[in-house]
Amino acid sequence: MSKDKTVNAASAAATLSSQAAGAFASASREAAHAVDFIEIDEVLTLRRMIVRAPAPKGSVLLLHGFPETLTVWKNIATTLARDYDVHAFDWPGYGQSSRPASERFSYAPRAYAQVLKAYIERAGIDRSKLVIYATDIGALPVLLLALDEPTIARQTIVGDFAPFDRPHYMWENLQNLKAEPTASPTRAYMNKTSDEILQNVHRRGLSPAEQFDLPADVQQDMTRSWSVDGMTSADAFAHYYANFTGDQHYLEANLSRLKTPVKVIWGEKDIYIAREMGIEFAGKIGAKVDILSGIGHFPHLQNSKQTVEEINASFR
Repeated sequence: MSKDKTVNAASAAATLSSQAAGAFASASREAAHAVDFIEIDEVLTLRRMIVRAPAPKGSVLLLHGFPETLTVWKNIATTLARDYDVHAFDWPGYGQSSRPASERFSYAPRAYAQVLKAYIERAGIDRSKLVIYATDIGALPVLLLALDEPTIARQTIVGDFAPFDRPHYMWENLQNLKAEPTASPTRAYMNKTSDEILQNVHRRGLSPAEQFDLPADVQQDMTRSWSVDGMTSADAFAHYYANFTGDQHYLEANLSRLKTPVKVIWGEKDIYIAREMGIEFAGKIGAKVDILSGIGHFPHLQNSKQTVEEINASFR
């Protein structure tokens, strides 16, 4: 790490520690949330959260989607930490993790897969006792890594993502991000309407009775972290999508190599990526799929108790 980068990380950590004092105060009454930074390589430093169990039976790694940050896992981590050490981190381009120029880091799903591998190694997590829960942009990197390293976890739980190149199963703006000439104007529109996205992304597709508010600290962290070091989360998302189709094709062509145990969950009311995508994926790999009634694109936010139950079941 360069001197400048070390200073920046230290400054960010100092700032975060004061922010985290309030953001994690209520949960910390039950479990100690350690929020710090971990260096992945000379380009990337990740903000992470670890919640330790008194006598851990294993480890859980929680991987967020767009436009989230690690704070979305706070309450789930608190509950799981009764039995497991729980890890979460901000993907590059999100939260307070690094946002290098795309010339230095591609933000592709396969690049995220290598970030995931490095994190597991540097955090010293025992893979044989690890369950990975990944949603949205976090899921494809897990599967790509599992193709080459089937022992990456004892179980992976993935959902509400796009494993295959099936644009007709995707929200129109997501379809538009996959290639030019629609990708650039869609990215610009997302940046222009960032406030609306952050306020309503989790509500779309749900009836008024099913809609929910995010915890204040989660909303604040997502808003504060939207733009850092000249790159927004929408920019990182667009870079991911610029590489998305090729990585989808690679996964589908190599499904026979996928040996890591996988469970698929999906929100019945996910309007961003239709449940048919999850059903097809589960069918192709012979995995169990749960379609969650009344749930949208963010099961872990809408019904965190159900998410905890899914993870606990993976350790049985």
